[in-house]
Amino acid sequence: MRDAVIVEAVRSPIGRRAGGLGEVHPADLSATLLNALSERSGIDPALVDDVIWGCVAQVGEQAGNIARYAVLSAGWPESVPGTTVDRQCGSSQQAIHFAAASVISGQCDVAVAGGVESMSRIPMGSARRAGPGVPSSDKLLERYDGVEFSQGTGAEILAKRYDLSRSWLDEYSLTSHLRAAAAVDEGRFVKEIAPIGTPDGSVVSVDEGIRRSSSMEKLAGLKTVFDPNGRITAGNSSQISDGSAAVLVMTSERARSLGLTPLARIHTATVVADDPVAMLAGPVPATAKALKLAGLGLDDIGTFEVNEAFASVVGAWLKETGAQRELVNADGGAIAMGHPLGGSGARLATTLLHRMRADGIRYGLQTMCEAGGMANATIFENLDPGAKH
Repeated sequence: MRDAVIVEAVRSPIGRRAGGLGEVHPADLSATLLNALSERSGIDPALVDDVIWGCVAQVGEQAGNIARYAVLSAGWPESVPGTTVDRQCGSSQQAIHFAAASVISGQCDVAVAGGVESMSRIPMGSARRAGPGVPSSDKLLERYDGVEFSQGTGAEILAKRYDLSRSWLDEYSLTSHLRAAAAVDEGRFVKEIAPIGTPDGSVVSVDEGIRRSSSMEKLAGLKTVFDPNGRITAGNSSQISDGSAAVLVMTSERARSLGLTPLARIHTATVVADDPVAMLAGPVPATAKALKLAGLGLDDIGTFEVNEAFASVVGAWLKETGAQRELVNADGGAIAMGHPLGGSGARLATTLLHRMRADGIRYGLQTMCEAGGMANATIFENLDPGAKH
């Protein structure tokens, strides 16, 4: 039976808005990751049957199927195709799912999955503002009593629904920064990051968003941004960022023939949809569905990546699942490092896979909320015989 394994996973450092990666064209940023994937694995790019790339704001520099532009910008053979996926924040996680499905079905022998978002160059919401018209039709507005879907509203709904106080949200966010800073200091990201050269000749090699001087006092001083009487602030939300990540997918048989050792097998992949008004609660049913499909229990999972779109998303997930907090986002998350929308799914996967390999963890689970009330969940299995729960 055919399977799907990941033999290499790499990401860029995550740049702050208008930071070190702000002058890098998103096609060139993607191209750097494609070449890093090829160089680290030693695979000839001509063997790649398809590049499946996530991107949310597909307008301007990110329009016109950026996957194909990335392939050509990388200098890869013109024979390598590419397609671009938009499942909002889960776009590159969905790209991994599509790559796995194409490999397992035999449509591809070798596929690349990943994604990119340059939020400095293509601001969030650019595609919606480009027109003509707006996504919400009259029938949609009628169904939801005229409510415009908003991630900020969803984050506030979850905070209230799960009784997550402002201090809990801020404390969680501070922990994200502390964990990310510790991961940098201990060199835990070194193997997964490909340094990025910029037009001015400098090189970005470290995540830029981590705030080492953050404190509960500073976080408490921030104003709420979606509701004057709410709990969500810029400090307990993910950062606007630039970044890209990529994974190399093939069958285990193909990996053996190429002399490559898999980082992990894509054990289970699923997607769900939930209430689009609350919007961000999807990781809970997505996790439950993935575990059921896998025939595993929560205790079988040794490490989790739950995207930190907002601290309330992770808080709601923790309360519903009962997972051990120390196993969740052990090296920090999007609150500390940033959330380059179309690239975040592959970024989470890359960090998760490298942690599983370094720590000998057998199963890891990744999930993330997505606009429209959707969520992906993926379970990876470390095939090293010595891996443990």
